[in-house]
Amino acid sequence: MTGRFPAARAPDGWNALSDDALGGDEVLAILVAFGGDRHVDRLGEAPIQWQFRSRGLGVVVASVTRRGDDVRARFTVRERESAPAQPRKEPAPKEGHGNQQVLRDAHHHAAHAAQVAPVAPVVHVKEAHDDGAREAARKPTVRLKKAEEPAKPRRSIAPGRSVAPAKRKTIAPGDGVRSPEAAPQHARRERRVPAALADLVVSARGRGASDLHVVADRPASIRLAGQLVPAGQPISARLAEELLLPIIPERLLEALEAHGSCDFALSDPKAGRARVNVTRQRTGYKGCFRLIPAEVPTLAGLELPEEIAKATRHHQGLIVVTGPTGHGKTTTLAAIVDHINATTTHHIVTVEDPVEYVHPRRRAMMSQREVGTHTRSFQRALKGSLREDPDVIVVGELRDLETVAMAVAASETGHLVLGTMNTPSAAKTIDRLIDLFPPGDQAQVRRTLAGGLKLVIGQRLVASVDRKRVHVAVELLTGTVALWNLIREEKTYQIPSLQQRGKSLGIVRLDDSLAALVRAGKVDESEAAAFAESPETFATAVRGQGAAAADPAAPRAGLLGGMFARKGG
Repeated sequence: MTGRFPAARAPDGWNALSDDALGGDEVLAILVAFGGDRHVDRLGEAPIQWQFRSRGLGVVVASVTRRGDDVRARFTVRERESAPAQPRKEPAPKEGHGNQQVLRDAHHHAAHAAQVAPVAPVVHVKEAHDDGAREAARKPTVRLKKAEEPAKPRRSIAPGRSVAPAKRKTIAPGDGVRSPEAAPQHARRERRVPAALADLVVSARGRGASDLHVVADRPASIRLAGQLVPAGQPISARLAEELLLPIIPERLLEALEAHGSCDFALSDPKAGRARVNVTRQRTGYKGCFRLIPAEVPTLAGLELPEEIAKATRHHQGLIVVTGPTGHGKTTTLAAIVDHINATTTHHIVTVEDPVEYVHPRRRAMMSQREVGTHTRSFQRALKGSLREDPDVIVVGELRDLETVAMAVAASETGHLVLGTMNTPSAAKTIDRLIDLFPPGDQAQVRRTLAGGLKLVIGQRLVASVDRKRVHVAVELLTGTVALWNLIREEKTYQIPSLQQRGKSLGIVRLDDSLAALVRAGKVDESEAAAFAESPETFATAVRGQGAAAADPAAPRAGLLGGMFARKGG
């Protein structure tokens, strides 16, 4: 360990192997020498384990922890190598001798790191936590491939040079993903946007499209006001491959090969920014490009209700943007973040997959992290973000139990948490948040949401009368004492009744918002009726009868064609 003498455990106790204490660089160099070069980035307080095979000893397990500059490593012989048949029988190693040999060799290698390579490749790594580390050290969890010959040193480590911990602080403890700056330059494949593809994207943007589809053996298609329209000649399978493969990040090529699909963000001076999905299908490769406007949308520009801006004044709690896939949730979330960025000096941490809108530096401090590039998962990023002194945490999608649990916990510990969910209504969003948890935890979740839920925004995109753009119909469910009581008392089925009489509380029903768009002449009644939750309530509201909400935020002509007119939100 750092600052201590290396020692081995023998039957009579611990025996020092050297009179010199090891420095942090020397300990890291030892780990690199014994197969740990690919794991030193991940070191943290939770033990990291891997195995390697040492000639004359057998299978050796390394277990390492790191707290700041203090690195602690333990080497244990798991399976001793059987001695080969020889005329003269060699005495079996005594207990503790194997560990001494490993550490003596390692101390020698620390001074000659350029001449040492891992004895056998590491196939899998298992993280051990707390008491589970000892159990993991006793039971094999890794299948090793026997090395025919010593592996060559990794080129990412300069020969004869120890690993400096200070240069690896770009990696959060336990995050497990190498930053782009720390990645070996020689391993990068040149990523470029073919000119023909850039021309297709530019043409689609010029026509006001929200999406571009490039499919083998089909014409390129664009989405205009929700409808797919052909935009060119059929693209051969070979051409589709030539257009799509060069833009895929190298780290995702294996995912495409293994799973048949990958998602990433694309940024190009000519084509602009887009969220991309590339998939293998029957005729070849298919690419879907979500075209992202160059300017980040604003609440004022989208003419969304003022209640949304008011909700961002809370210093802690949960705000959820909900709706079906393809109805502008990402755009609305970006506008909320922009409002906080422009009006506060908060620290905003976003976790997205991938990063879509790149927020410029305004009053707030922005930290945008991308899953797969800057962090391994939403859960790891959320856990790490709590140590980044954030005021606002933005989660691209609340998609599973672990992510929701972290978001709910953060919302009650002094953070304002924003996220999106794919649910059909605001009321069902609350049920979904609760039902994700096991029955034994749901009572606690209800108590947390009863007071912590600040706003649920539901929305639909409706094609305009001329079908050249879309308008947004919003549903607002504000966090009030009445709503919190229903959540706490397990009476969420009464939320629709609360919405009918809650106009004075800032609550807006979706049917009232749709009816206001019809009365303003922005959308056809038949088009809006397809999204109504209650046809009778909608029809009554269209005729101006009953409790109708004030006219919702209606987009200015042409504005939302490049903002909200996108499929997939």
